Amino acid sequence: MYIFPGRERRLTWHLLAFSLAIQEINQNPRFLPNNITLGYTVYENNMHPRVTYDALLDLLPSGQETIPNYKCGRKHHLLTVLEGSESGISIDVSTLLSPYKIPQLHRFLRHSHIHNSSAGGTDLGENRDLEANLDIVNTVILQNYSVLSVKVGSIERQASGEMNLTIDQDAIVWPTWYNQMLPHSRCTKSCLPGYVKVKLEGKPICCYNCALCGEGTISTQEDAHHCTKCPEDQHPNLDHTQCIPKDITFLSYEDTLGIILIVLVLFFSIVTLLILGIFIKYIDTPIVKANNRDLTYILLISLLLSFLSSLLFIGQPRWVTCLLQQTTFSTIFSVGVSSVLAKTITVVVAFMATKPGSRMRKWLGKSLANSIIIVCSSVQMGLCLIWLGTSPPFPEFDLHSHHGEMILQCNEGSVALFYGALGYMGFLAAISFTVAFLARKLPGAFGEAKLITFSMLVFCSVWMSFVPTYLSTKGKYMAAVQIFSILASSAGLLGCIFFPKCYIIIVRPDLNTKEHLMAKMLSNS
Repeated sequence: MYIFPGRERRLTWHLLAFSLAIQEINQNPRFLPNNITLGYTVYENNMHPRVTYDALLDLLPSGQETIPNYKCGRKHHLLTVLEGSESGISIDVSTLLSPYKIPQLHRFLRHSHIHNSSAGGTDLGENRDLEANLDIVNTVILQNYSVLSVKVGSIERQASGEMNLTIDQDAIVWPTWYNQMLPHSRCTKSCLPGYVKVKLEGKPICCYNCALCGEGTISTQEDAHHCTKCPEDQHPNLDHTQCIPKDITFLSYEDTLGIILIVLVLFFSIVTLLILGIFIKYIDTPIVKANNRDLTYILLISLLLSFLSSLLFIGQPRWVTCLLQQTTFSTIFSVGVSSVLAKTITVVVAFMATKPGSRMRKWLGKSLANSIIIVCSSVQMGLCLIWLGTSPPFPEFDLHSHHGEMILQCNEGSVALFYGALGYMGFLAAISFTVAFLARKLPGAFGEAKLITFSMLVFCSVWMSFVPTYLSTKGKYMAAVQIFSILASSAGLLGCIFFPKCYIIIVRPDLNTKEHLMAKMLSNS
């Protein structure tokens, strides 16, 4: 509470009485709540407007320096201003105080701003008695220079003790149309929504910087003290003022990448069917007979299914497609690699059976090749069944890999069984490569072992590069990497093993004779 007395020396006794009253109020716990005390400061304005303004500027900042509109130092709250000046200086005081909604009280002289609540207003002299139920009002000068009278308290003459005078914020009555927002005290501009206040070291609390809300957070109000985190399925807009749903992404049939992969799948599938048709059409020629027709058909069909299994990785992942993706691919590839291994072992056994007195002749025939395919494929099928029974794959959302996107993908379930199935295929391919490499110089039908050696080299190279590439990608690109590996390895087997034979059958039929086959076998031996 501040006192603005004016020049009148006879106010000295009033000020002493006022000081004693403030002291009594502060010492009596019945009047004020805990930790609240009243204070006052006395200024002499010498009835001069310039001195009046200087004193008011010292009151308003509540800081160490007289800087208007800042409250960075003292925490004292200015409750009201009592002044006994003439009407001209009272209006000057009101001009500065009204934007801050600080009540301004006049001493009870001529033109007093004390109004009777029941009979309008009253003009009291200094020595006249006050009537009961008087309102104390404050004069507010608006920007259009109109005058607004605001009730800030009341006087009840008949009340007992010190309770006859009431001045507090609860007693202030502002018109409903009047803006009651107090001016902000700060030494920086407001932080817009989407930003957060950052305190400056060594500066008052009202001085701060504005920092854009971090990734995944927003702020919706000015001068926010902290940012709010968006839900996991949402992300901030560009201004960080609103959380919006994330886009759901997966390798779809409409994507450019998806269309390219589908075209490749169809192309290789058609090529495989053409090769299968060629071998069926020329089933009785020496080169087809010499390459074990049953194993050839099994291998071609497994390669065709391998190409088509790539389509399981395109489109929206669902529960059924997630179950079929890895298990179908692993089983079909195991059958194909087992067929290649059976062809390689058949070449070795056929060569060893030609030696005099060899006991390997009893192993010749379809039973050996079929047994190899069944045994090797059964192991992979057993791993896949254990996989589906213990920790099957399932569709899930990856909410954190890409900003603003939810990646719908298939979770492998058991990572150990996933890499176990891949490792088993690699094991079969390594055995096929080793056996074919050791048998590459054996006499065989048009260098069958050499073709298998090169095809297994391509196969192993593709899948050795698959693992690090697969682990370093996210989302739909993981599916694209696996599709590319399936297509590349299957195309390697198809091209290395069957293209040379098709070239002989279609382009060089003179080499597709029994006599030429026997001559080549003799030359190799």
